[in-house]
Amino acid sequence: MSILSTHFLWGGAWAANQVEGAWNVDGKGLSVADVATFKPNLDLQDYAGHNHISMEKVDYAIKGENIAEFPKRRGIDLYHHFEQDIALFQEMGFKALRISIAWTRLFPSGEELEPNQDGVAFYHRLFQVMKSANIEPIVTLSHYEMPLNLAVKYNGWANRRVIDDFVRFSTVCFKEYGQYVKYWLTFNEIDSIVRHPFTSGGIIPDQIEQGKELETIYQALHYQFVASAKVTQIAHKLITGSQVGCMLTKLTTYPNTCKPQDVEKTLKRNLDNLFFSDVQVFGKYPPLVLKRFERLGLHIEMTEEDLQIIENNTVDFLSFSYYMSLTEAVSDNNEKTAGNTVMGVKNPYLPSTEWGWQIDPLGLKISLIELYDRYQIPLMIVENGMGTVDKLTEEGKVHDDYRISYFREHFKAMISAVEEGVELLGYTSWAPIDLISASTSQMSKRYGFIYVDQDDFGRGTLKRYKKDSFEWYKKVIASNGEDLA
Repeated sequence: MSILSTHFLWGGAWAANQVEGAWNVDGKGLSVADVATFKPNLDLQDYAGHNHISMEKVDYAIKGENIAEFPKRRGIDLYHHFEQDIALFQEMGFKALRISIAWTRLFPSGEELEPNQDGVAFYHRLFQVMKSANIEPIVTLSHYEMPLNLAVKYNGWANRRVIDDFVRFSTVCFKEYGQYVKYWLTFNEIDSIVRHPFTSGGIIPDQIEQGKELETIYQALHYQFVASAKVTQIAHKLITGSQVGCMLTKLTTYPNTCKPQDVEKTLKRNLDNLFFSDVQVFGKYPPLVLKRFERLGLHIEMTEEDLQIIENNTVDFLSFSYYMSLTEAVSDNNEKTAGNTVMGVKNPYLPSTEWGWQIDPLGLKISLIELYDRYQIPLMIVENGMGTVDKLTEEGKVHDDYRISYFREHFKAMISAVEEGVELLGYTSWAPIDLISASTSQMSKRYGFIYVDQDDFGRGTLKRYKKDSFEWYKKVIASNGEDLA
């Protein structure tokens, strides 16, 4: 008998902006994702979160008509293929599917007082198809797709008024889709606003007062904390039995050596990572973070009402992404490598993907134990996977043993953590079907169990093909994690 609960939520995860396409269909407005351009060769500046976004580039993108230049505008055209794709997930035995709702399908500019009914109707159709397939939705309200208008007009989450816009959008989601959805996530990787403020927060760097960059980002983060708490309260009020979670980029970091200075630097890096979930789980800012704000001279506006809302509306569970681990060192002479929107010191004991992300299954177990010991609330793994270059054979096959091996070892680590007492609600892979990469806007960086015939420039038939990993994951789900052969 499997150690996992019979209600364990096996499935996959995607973001609307990476799959839906149909960027200008049925009244949808432009989002921050719709101005993302193809950039396969990220450098250190990109991973540090600067993103090279300027008002000039945003203006250019708004006028841009070359669809090949803006891959997230086309996605994989899931808007017109979702019934076919849900049927494939049903064939695999999915228990759950994590999706996001594109804010600009419901509120094209973000400022409308009433939602766009064509956008509302699309998600009703999607949820009805999921329901008929017995697939539980896990819905992210904000996944790197805020209205571009709010970024241009108000510099996104740097403006307190955006809280009300987000609450209005979220309330419509709860009222329209609460009949289908029990599990909600407020902000995808809420910590990411520090690393990529435009994608995550709609903040355009050259719209910030010089010298106020860091203060502006943490002010925007505070407004997201307030908004998250407010919509958590509303969800609990409107949807009986609803469960609302926060979502963290789990950036597990080891000391590069046992030198005490490396250990200290690693400790601080890991504490920085956990700060974001601390606020949403415990309902309070950690004292060390407040002291750091003071030390850096950051003046973050926090009203008593803000702090009360955050304290009184903590989350029901913690979800997180986990792709890799990194190491930390005080020396600048160590080789660096990339991770999930971060750079770190390369670990000589681990292999890497083609994009330099280090493969560390045991790090997932370490992360689960660390998070559960710290928070003692249910956990959910909502992103985990391996981006690779896949080859489609003339017979329409993709032999991805490397992906099967990746998942097999991560599942073993996950199950081992559950055996040691971690309470885990589910696991959704990133991603169940090939999609446009969040960071590089590439199609060639493939994650799915399903191959989509499209290249980096939008050429292809969009036909779907089952990879070898499709049948393997199907077998894993059917055995509830017992058959990992």
